[in-house]
Parts: sequence; C-alpha cells; structure tokens
Amino acid sequence: MKTICRLADSDTPNISLYLFEDNKPVSVEADRTVVGDPANPDMIIMDCSSHCCVLKEGVTDPGDWYGWKYTYTDGAGWELNPTWVDPRT
Repeated sequence: MKTICRLADSDTPNISLYLFEDNKPVSVEADRTVVGDPANPDMIIMDCSSHCCVLKEGVTDPGDWYGWKYTYTDGAGWELNPTWVDPRT
C-alpha cells in the first residue's frame, strides 16, 4: 500500500489523506498529484503537491483506514489522529 500524507511542517502534520494499492501509479509533483496512468489519470489532486505532501510507500493497511483518521510516520507507523471525528456518524 501507499499513502499520501501532509508534510510534517503543515497545520496537521503526517495526516494520511489517501491510501492506494501498490500497483496504482501515484506521482506527487510540484503543483499537483496524479493518480493512475499519466496519459489518462484516474484522478488529479490539485491541493496535494510536493510542497505540502509526501508519498509513503510500503505501508500496511490499518484495516479501518479513513481519510484524516490516521497519521503515518516511518518511525511510528500508523497512529490514530486524536482530533479525528468520524464524518459518517
């Protein structure tokens, strides 16, 4: 798996925003992030760029992942975001 996280110097550091399978191409660029085949992308994320986000590869799925629910760092792995509120409730 791979996750796109906010950089540590942002308002909410290391928050996992997206989670993708290993075989899904993901390219964090200077002005956007392209997901899928660059010639025909599945998605372009305009607010995730190399200035504010980082792609972490080789992560495991925590099983109940949801955007903004977890932080991820190389040292600590997945940790529950203490301010996360489930938007589905």
